Amino acid sequence: MKKHIVFCGGGSGGHVMPALTLIEALKEKDYVIEYIGGNGIESEIVPSKSIPYHQIQTGKLRRYLSVQNMIDIFKVGIGIIQAFFFMLGRPSNTLVFSTGGFVSVPVIIAAWLTGKKIFIHEQTSRVGLANKIASKFADKVFISFDESKNYFPTAKTSLSGYPLRDECYISDIGSIIIEGIDVSSSMKPVMFITGGGNGAKILNEKIRENLEELSKRFLIVHQVGKQFVDEYHVLKNEHYLPVAFVGPEMIDLFKKAEIVISRAGAGTVSELLSLNKKSIFIPLKIAQKNEQFHNAMEAHEKIGSLVIEEDEFQNLSMIEILDRFYGDQDKLKSYRMPNGKDILIEEIKKAF
Repeated sequence: MKKHIVFCGGGSGGHVMPALTLIEALKEKDYVIEYIGGNGIESEIVPSKSIPYHQIQTGKLRRYLSVQNMIDIFKVGIGIIQAFFFMLGRPSNTLVFSTGGFVSVPVIIAAWLTGKKIFIHEQTSRVGLANKIASKFADKVFISFDESKNYFPTAKTSLSGYPLRDECYISDIGSIIIEGIDVSSSMKPVMFITGGGNGAKILNEKIRENLEELSKRFLIVHQVGKQFVDEYHVLKNEHYLPVAFVGPEMIDLFKKAEIVISRAGAGTVSELLSLNKKSIFIPLKIAQKNEQFHNAMEAHEKIGSLVIEEDEFQNLSMIEILDRFYGDQDKLKSYRMPNGKDILIEEIKKAF
């Protein structure tokens, strides 16, 4: 008899990608897998992987006063009702696995009301409100960073690590073709800049300001984000490759690059830690609870990555940043983040 798992989580790629990593590891086994989400990025990514997707109403959870809170509380209520009837149609031993985001709260409440087993996973070192609420109903809580344990009930919380793709633990570099250029065979040092899937204006502008000098030293691959790609594509040449989005070749780019400059989402930090890749992090200043700064500091403490906050970053030249990066090479530490995927898959197996 097949075992039933319902995944939920969304609102950003940071919540969706760890779920997809687990689904990829489970889908060839004896499981029926479904996904519940809202109309965010998960509604595009999940169906594209041929995973059954069920959309519900969602409302954002805010910690501040807003008229929108009154509207969203009704959306949450509708989402709970929709998720409740969905759960009634699933076997009693169904496991609900949440990777967070405000879309997960109605699903978790509905799962609890219908007696389903509930696991949640927290990706960041600082915990979001959705997972804090969900933890009250969960049977088990898994965390990526030890620092997160202070936010959850001790008896049900354990350190699993972040679920990562197997490529993070393979030294070989696959073919990397960007804008028709074979980056994987480049004899010139590669610099990879990414502001995440949406891009980061502050990173983009800094690279553009220093593009002439940087192009002399590096082959630059720059994930600028969809909204900026037209603006930057006119600057493309054999030394500078601006793209809207980097897909599966991201891990290989991390491996190939001499320098990686990025935001500090939990997934990016975890992938670079798994590669023991010292890099340069520019944490998003407005991130909830300054979570990106704390994520980046995990990499700073473990492998000596350079962390530069936005205000300082704006006042530094790229030459000063690179001098600081290369000057800290003696602080390199050897550490590879264990793959949380293996632990989480074992916990899922034991749930049935």
